[in-house]
Amino acid sequence: MRRRRDLSDEEARLWAGIARQTQPLPGKVVPEVAAGKQIVAGKAVPAAPAPSRKSALPKAIARRIAAAVSASAVKTAAASPEPMPPHPTSAVPAATRMPAYQAPALKRKVPTLHPIERPVTRKLGKGRLAIEGRIDLHDKSQIVAHYALLGFLRRAQADGMRHVLVITGRGASFGSRGVIKRSLPHWFDTAEFRPLVAGFEPAERGHGGDGAFYVRVRRR
Repeated sequence: MRRRRDLSDEEARLWAGIARQTQPLPGKVVPEVAAGKQIVAGKAVPAAPAPSRKSALPKAIARRIAAAVSASAVKTAAASPEPMPPHPTSAVPAATRMPAYQAPALKRKVPTLHPIERPVTRKLGKGRLAIEGRIDLHDKSQIVAHYALLGFLRRAQADGMRHVLVITGRGASFGSRGVIKRSLPHWFDTAEFRPLVAGFEPAERGHGGDGAFYVRVRRR
């Protein structure tokens, strides 16, 4: 019959530690522990130290955990940028600040219109005062007539003309509304025509009557 081997000291300590953590069966007892020794299989061996409730981590592992926590804090701080500081408006001198609203520049003074004197219109009607140029607009659209008249008056002023005849048509024919005739006074009252026109009057009958105008060109 094979002889039973006794436990070594190390095996006895391990067995005692396991035995303390188990629930013995009915009729069995946990091995005794006394004065730092415990009885295992009839042999006294040093008792294993009781495990501490608060076990301390090894220093190497603690250092690794601390380094990982520090690196995570650095990444979090980098991911959330700092808010931009407010614009230092108060630090800018008041004289150098751009105003919220700038008043528009003063417009150039537009010359006024003056009516052509009655004696002058009579002389023009009788041919005693020369009409130096003429333009016929009655067969043109409103926008074409507008720019054609503007160009005509600019050339007349450049050539030194004084009185010209502008034919607009009466607008009395069927389907005609006399748009150019009614628009002419409004055109002459704009900033485009004021530097070119000094005054205007309806023409005499021999030059078209209500369907034409004498225009006095403004001197340059």
